[in-house]
Amino acid sequence: MDSAVLLHNMKNLCVHMVGIKGTGMTALAEILKAKGASITGSDTHEKFYTDTVLAHLNIPVIEDFTPHNIHRNLDLIIYSSAYTSETHPELQKALQYSIPMLTYPEALGILSTQANSSGIAGVHGKTTTTAIAGTIMKEVQFPATIITGSQVPTFHDSSTLHLGDTYLIAETCEYKRHFLKFKADQIVLTNVELDHPDYFTSLEDIMAAFEEYVCALPEKGVFIYNADDRGAVAVLEKVKSARKDIVCIPYGKNAHGRFRVKNIELSPGEIRFSLEGFDKAFSLSVPGEHTILNSTAAIALCIILLEKEHGSVQEKDIRGIQEGLKNFRGSKRRSEILGEAGGILFMDDYAHHPTAVAATLKGYREFFPGKRIIVDFMSHTYSRTKELLREFGEAFSSADEVILHKIYASAREQGEHHITGKDLYHEVAKHHSHVHYFEEIMDALPYLKEVLTPGDLFVTMGAGDNWKIGRSLYDYYTNNSLNC
Repeated sequence: MDSAVLLHNMKNLCVHMVGIKGTGMTALAEILKAKGASITGSDTHEKFYTDTVLAHLNIPVIEDFTPHNIHRNLDLIIYSSAYTSETHPELQKALQYSIPMLTYPEALGILSTQANSSGIAGVHGKTTTTAIAGTIMKEVQFPATIITGSQVPTFHDSSTLHLGDTYLIAETCEYKRHFLKFKADQIVLTNVELDHPDYFTSLEDIMAAFEEYVCALPEKGVFIYNADDRGAVAVLEKVKSARKDIVCIPYGKNAHGRFRVKNIELSPGEIRFSLEGFDKAFSLSVPGEHTILNSTAAIALCIILLEKEHGSVQEKDIRGIQEGLKNFRGSKRRSEILGEAGGILFMDDYAHHPTAVAATLKGYREFFPGKRIIVDFMSHTYSRTKELLREFGEAFSSADEVILHKIYASAREQGEHHITGKDLYHEVAKHHSHVHYFEEIMDALPYLKEVLTPGDLFVTMGAGDNWKIGRSLYDYYTNNSLNC
């Protein structure tokens, strides 16, 4: 049976998921199980937060990739796009048994055809925007399923939220043009700049991917774009010339219309802002002006969908939006607060592109005035570090002290790389007077235990595994506090 047909009737469907611990794969497993499928999975022994989610769902996970995991009674294989059928032993066995197979983007794309679907896209901010949209929809009791790329406290510590099946709101990824599998009725575009240089050859190349995604909208589809971002505006211009029927809705400080951001007030522990088309002000407890833009994108999408569903937006909906923003506390690895111990605030953030690093640290500086900010950063992928080395060098100006390590390698990068973490250290040192380099993450522990003092903010940042040092330090200071 065709794999696309299988996903239209999932009751008692036997599905095996290869690489199930990935955030998107776990979210998909949760949705498929809710629709009646029987799920098994396989992955490595490495522990992720998704282990807890999968255990809660009672989904068995085999921590080994072996052909023995594949049997003839399986109806469907869904696999992480990190793997290929040419080399992966389980996928090769599935081919021998002629079991239908789908990549994660393909499976998500099929699900997008079963609802009115909204794709959240952009180089930065798509996880947070999706999480905020879901938090708002929960408050206004909107019949949507939301899928995001991180664990969200307001989603009951899951990466999915199931409020109904009429609408789907999902984070969609540009890497290898995966989002082209997603059939969106609405698209939100947070920003566009060069990233994933191991795949995209230039800024023009990545912009062309976003243009193709937006131009695939159906007749009179809705395109919500960040008017403050040059890349998003450039995509808009191409879209307008190619598809005059698409409804284009701007948001941001430079936007015209009801989603123009104004009256921003930054104060310790709170951000307040207003929108042109609404009498009520909105407030956030998550730092950074970039979070205001992500929130506005989520508000715009939710308003459009509420109008589509109900014909208009009621006063109670606006109150729900306000309450949703107020309740939002970020998501895992997105300005995640580990806790305070020994008078030191410990945080973790996924920012791994220089623009995101700079914006996030600036937000911390405004949100936590008076705190000394010490950031431990681990760069992710050799290609990104090399291509954006100069930008990385200038990205840490809001931090008081910077700790750097070796580059966190990606399995998708092969061969010689001709750049190291030391190269990044020397570039950052051109612009910052307090930079330290420790090749291995835990090599920095003795130094940090010596220099951290009460009142500091210590944040681990990047898409590597340096979050481990933040957790180790937090546990150390917590235990020392308990023993005092």
